[in-house]
Amino acid sequence: MKQYLIQLIEGEPLSREQAHDILLGITRQAYNDCQIAALLMAIQSRGVTVDELLGLRDGLIETGLHIDLDGYNTLDIVGTGGDGKNTFNISTCAAFVIAGAGYKVSKHGNGASTSVSGASTVLEAHGAKFSADPDVLRRSLDEAGICYFHAPLFAYGMKFVGPVRRALGVPTCFNLLGPLVNPCQPRNSLHGTATQAQQRLYVRAHQRIGDNYGVVTSYDGYDEISLTSGFKLVTPHFEKVFTPKDLGLNYVEPKDIYGGETPQDASRIFDAVLSGTATEEQRNVVLANAACGISVIDRNLSVEESIAICRESLDSGRALASFKRFLAINS
Repeated sequence: MKQYLIQLIEGEPLSREQAHDILLGITRQAYNDCQIAALLMAIQSRGVTVDELLGLRDGLIETGLHIDLDGYNTLDIVGTGGDGKNTFNISTCAAFVIAGAGYKVSKHGNGASTSVSGASTVLEAHGAKFSADPDVLRRSLDEAGICYFHAPLFAYGMKFVGPVRRALGVPTCFNLLGPLVNPCQPRNSLHGTATQAQQRLYVRAHQRIGDNYGVVTSYDGYDEISLTSGFKLVTPHFEKVFTPKDLGLNYVEPKDIYGGETPQDASRIFDAVLSGTATEEQRNVVLANAACGISVIDRNLSVEESIAICRESLDSGRALASFKRFLAINS
């Protein structure tokens, strides 16, 4: 570790192999908390490189639990978190809208980082029990159109840096790793980032991984499509800036998509969207994210065309039916 720290202090980034080896060392508890903290701050002070991010990802995947879903064409939809905006569970709602539209979703998530309710929070509030059993996950995918990976059950390496990250209290490169370590390594993903710099980093990472991706960022700092501003979507096939008007939707205010003060507040909004009693603003922001997800997994559809498909998934009750079936399997 001393040599790695000297290398970073002298301005030389870590190679992908070095970052991988460091992660393995962390899981073997070869370094103390002070060394890990120094490493994280050395990387954070000048920004993580693509090789460093991918090396840490390699180590987390190698030491984690893999779920074989190779027979399925699935999509993950998740943001990096940490944007400090405290929205309701937009991506999780959108996942069930996508599933209700007939596409397969293998969603990866965790508890909240800077909001009151993460994906795992809102699902647990409805009685969901998280499982790493491949049979349960496949049944959920087959019957509900969606399965859910609660990150702590799969990415074992994360627990070894948890105490240090909490003690530091500031974002580190590990905040960016979550969306990249989905345990089934899905063929498709829609990842949200809070800044354009993070978006560029993620695009380069996905290009190296070689999967089918969409990376989105809103211009006012949301790690998802917020409709409070324009947003940029980058895929292997196009790069485009959208405004809400381009999707036939109106701009919204931050207060319109606020998640509330408690997990119960966020859960009520989640229920309202799926049951058809949410505000137009809450509903539309879910439609926009779900539509982008569908346009990634189905290249024959544009984002604009996918809006109608997502609206039908909600209006027909199929999104809600997917959620109820998910709970029946996972409770």
